[in-house]
Amino acid sequence: MRKIFFIILAAANLIFAQAKLLIYMDLQQTDHLKAYGITYNALKSGSTADWLLNYRGGSFMLDYTNELALKCRLKGVAFQTLSASEAANIYSYVQSDDQNMDVVRLEKAPKIAVYVPPGFKPWDDAVTLALEYAEVPYDKIWAEEILQGDLKKYDWLHLHHEDFTGQYGKFYASFSNAQWYIEQQTIYENEAKKLGFKKVSEMEKAVVLAIKDYVGQGGFLFAMCSATDSFDIALAAMDVDICDRMYDGDPPDQDAQKKLDYSNTLAFQNFKLEMNPLVYEYSNIDIQPAEIGSQQNDYFTLFDFSAKYDPVPTMLTQNHVNVIHGFMGQTTMFRKELIKPSVIILAEKAGTDQVKYIHGNYGRGTFTFYGGHDPEDYQHAVGDPPTDLSLYKNSPGYRLILNNILFPAAKKKKQKT
Repeated sequence: MRKIFFIILAAANLIFAQAKLLIYMDLQQTDHLKAYGITYNALKSGSTADWLLNYRGGSFMLDYTNELALKCRLKGVAFQTLSASEAANIYSYVQSDDQNMDVVRLEKAPKIAVYVPPGFKPWDDAVTLALEYAEVPYDKIWAEEILQGDLKKYDWLHLHHEDFTGQYGKFYASFSNAQWYIEQQTIYENEAKKLGFKKVSEMEKAVVLAIKDYVGQGGFLFAMCSATDSFDIALAAMDVDICDRMYDGDPPDQDAQKKLDYSNTLAFQNFKLEMNPLVYEYSNIDIQPAEIGSQQNDYFTLFDFSAKYDPVPTMLTQNHVNVIHGFMGQTTMFRKELIKPSVIILAEKAGTDQVKYIHGNYGRGTFTFYGGHDPEDYQHAVGDPPTDLSLYKNSPGYRLILNNILFPAAKKKKQKT
């Protein structure tokens, strides 16, 4: 009798060990954003997960444990418990040749850094809002850490809404007398001086070169809003002064446009600088509000990729909807004709030359640029209150950010386009 009991117990344990927990990510999910945090922290604790691309909105399959199930319940994340045979049927379905789906193994939680200046608040930036809400840990770093080589400690880097051209966001005309603007300029100038640079723009150029090298060595770069185009502009203007005297104390090179080197950039080419220091714009990369039209009709569409042959762009576009309401920023969208041919367009406004979301490779690493400031704050202004993500827990726009956070966890042999 005792022997039979142990046989039954062993069989029960085997069944339990094979049970799976499915975090489905379709319209039935109660909190899409927390689901990413649950998955990330499971990886951080040593577990693995499978990302079921295009299955129920890009679901996550993990080994079932009572602890994981409890965490899902506490965080309000919907899930389904599956037997070994039920899970096997889903894997078989996802991997079948007639389905545009696939399984990507997530193996290790990427170590995350966010590039931000002193005085940064999490609500200044959509990515840090998402990280805080999803409970994904991250470190804050700035110019000194970058230039002393700390990037090698991290798998994934997000660029806060930085102006890498050294023009302080080109807010001079509107906010040059505002206390926050004066304090910001002082902080940047002191940092440049401390690091041995005569100008903030020279410090920024050194930073973008270090970040570019980080990507080339295998890093994952994600940027939103002004950190996207200003990054490439700084790379193109590496050997030319594009800043006017109110930004760096001397006039810009009058032949700056002719001296741009587009071969240095990651994503954009053939763009024209906005040299007027009083105009709130860097170049013609950005799409202007008048071109976008009314807020009610501002939507962008995710491209559909082959999960089995293009797993990287498929991962980056996982969502429960494929048409998403737009949102503005200092850099809202990118002009298609100025995007390099090697760059993959992930989302655009249908029927226009307005691109929202792009991805590309450089060296052994990748970069992803996402236009706009906050997916749930259409026209975010300086001083606006922070977005409460508990009110937008199913935000498709924020999901695109969180796709990028999990992307580096994917088993490397699957990452090819």
